[in-house]
Amino acid sequence: MSDDIQQRLRVFLVDDHAMFRAGVRAELGDSVDVIGEAGSVAEAVTAIRGLLPDVVLLDVHMPDGGGRAVLEQIRGTHPDVRFLALSVSDAAEDVIGLIRGGARGYVTKTIAAADLVDAIRRVADGDAVFSPRLAGFVLDAFAAKNQVPLNDPELDQLTNREREVLRLLARGYAYKEIAKELYISIKTVETHVSNVLRKLQMSNRYELSRWAVDRRIV
Repeated sequence: MSDDIQQRLRVFLVDDHAMFRAGVRAELGDSVDVIGEAGSVAEAVTAIRGLLPDVVLLDVHMPDGGGRAVLEQIRGTHPDVRFLALSVSDAAEDVIGLIRGGARGYVTKTIAAADLVDAIRRVADGDAVFSPRLAGFVLDAFAAKNQVPLNDPELDQLTNREREVLRLLARGYAYKEIAKELYISIKTVETHVSNVLRKLQMSNRYELSRWAVDRRIV
């Protein structure tokens, strides 16, 4: 890719924190053309379909479904749009989930500005880009049956928020502690747990914990 084409890359930001989006814009500077941003799944899907950016920088966890929900609604109809996950999470199931959904790469928010620009350009070129530790998760998932599977119909039923609740539950957190950790109400935690129990056809949190541990969702 020539320097001229690199300078014209059109990037769209998806993150539910406005200050973070502003920071990314500032860090990217003139290296790419940030053509838009969104703070919710619905807003992102509408804007991406209208703007058709080259690369979407995509947060993993948002209140209304997160990056996986955006991917699921865009990839089928607009396969030329490339997605690079940019997340605070370095959990294996998040990495595998986004890659399974169609993202071309996954980097954490600790990435340096120059490295982020390079990652965007490489994803636009069709490369797969991961932080070194995260690449190991993907390789492990391909190589070993006891790692987080790339194709897990049961896990795919769960929303990102349900997976977050499940992970904390498996770590032994009480409902009150989960609520505090995720900035949601105890009632909302109870609802998520009930939904997970129903989807996985289990009867209590101990079964859920064992299920999560078996898949290393901890």
